[in-house]
Amino acid sequence: MSTTLRVVQADYANPVHAAALVALLDAYASDPMGGGEPLSDFAKTNLVPSLAARPQAYSVLAFASADDSVPVGLVNCIEGFSTFKCQPLVNVHDVAVLAGYRGQRIGEQMLALAEAIARERGACKLTLEVLSGNTGAEKLYRRVGFAYYELDPAMGQAGFMQKWLG
Repeated sequence: MSTTLRVVQADYANPVHAAALVALLDAYASDPMGGGEPLSDFAKTNLVPSLAARPQAYSVLAFASADDSVPVGLVNCIEGFSTFKCQPLVNVHDVAVLAGYRGQRIGEQMLALAEAIARERGACKLTLEVLSGNTGAEKLYRRVGFAYYELDPAMGQAGFMQKWLG
């Protein structure tokens, strides 16, 4: 492992960044915490152009090399909108650090840049989801200031739900 760490906002037009983003997301998807299945060929081919086509999307990459030849971490973010605050919010959609590089606070550094970009965009908050069994990630998120969402403690914490449309 290298002692050099470079954390940058991804440039979707940069082929090195594009390849790193796909490789890191594929590694994350293949991990049990990401579902345990690699990305489809469709996703690998279309992910970066699809993100680039969405001005509300941005990504952060971590490289363990000054020349960006060793990608080790990824955060994908998608801007949404808080109706209660009438301001943008940013959902941290993916956080991934390659297994051999975990425990070095790389996730923390990537989330700090993701937060700085969200602030530049005028966002009122960051949101994310975490699997209940992913205690390492939950510890990271709490360390950098995340907490479970609730409006009124008597009503309990919000749960993340999904419904597939296809």
